[in-house]
Amino acid sequence: MSSEPHQVPPAPAGQPQIGGYAATAPQTNNLAVVSFVAGIASFFAHVIPVFGGTAVAIVAIVTGFVARGQIKRTGEQGMWMANAGIIIGFVHLAGLFILLLVFLFLVFVLGIALFGFAAHGGSLPSPVPSG
Repeated sequence: MSSEPHQVPPAPAGQPQIGGYAATAPQTNNLAVVSFVAGIASFFAHVIPVFGGTAVAIVAIVTGFVARGQIKRTGEQGMWMANAGIIIGFVHLAGLFILLLVFLFLVFVLGIALFGFAAHGGSLPSPVPSG
């Protein structure tokens, strides 16, 4: 017998060796990450005047749908991030719409109350005598 250590013959070309072989997980889709982060950031983006949060919520929705298509085609990871970005974006837009309706309702109700009260000089209308 030989005193040399036992050596494993190299694997044929194209076949991975047992030692040192690491299976790589599929990458996460970048647009799915963008959608998820934009969905969360949309609530903080209202510091930008006028359309800040709304625009970021729309970005979350659009990138989420594009990411879902890419994930189905390529098999990448991140479907839950894309779905969460879409859901958060729609919830944000729905909340803004409800807030707008409440604001318009309050303006309408307060407008009628204030202008109706002011039109009568702060008193009830006097009845017209009949007869």
